Amino acid sequence: MTEKATFAAGCFWGVEHIYNKHFKKDGITTQVGYTGGNVDNPDYRKVCSGQTNHAEALEITFDPKKVSYATLVEFFYKMHDPTTVNAQGPDKGTQYRSAIFYHSPEQKKVAEEVTEKVQKEHYKNDKIVTEIIPAGKFYSAEEYHQEYLTKNPHGYECPTHYLRW
Repeated sequence: MTEKATFAAGCFWGVEHIYNKHFKKDGITTQVGYTGGNVDNPDYRKVCSGQTNHAEALEITFDPKKVSYATLVEFFYKMHDPTTVNAQGPDKGTQYRSAIFYHSPEQKKVAEEVTEKVQKEHYKNDKIVTEIIPAGKFYSAEEYHQEYLTKNPHGYECPTHYLRW
């Protein structure tokens, strides 16, 4: 049985690319889109305006027998800067916030436990500002955004999307 994991960590192109690079072998599937906002059926232009309150996000479908939710959450912290509010590198705005959108009480518990561990082990001097909030409706982004960096290998990738440990 598969589960979903939803993460916001800045520009969704790089987030999707780095997860696929490291976890495609474990059978994950991904789609980029928008979640956490207050407008139905947002599109890229509306989200970028900052007026919908949606985050650019990655929705991962995974088999917990092949890769655990805890592993995906720890990787989330490893691949972006969770200490900046509404920004990743040069990308600024609420759509670039750091957030974990949990799909069950168990996912919430795991996200909180992993966050506490990562705070102690890797961010002793900086506060993690990642929101841990219930998953709401996920709106798939326009097709040209899906696997963008696979289709456009020299396309823009946020400079904060790299592995820290």
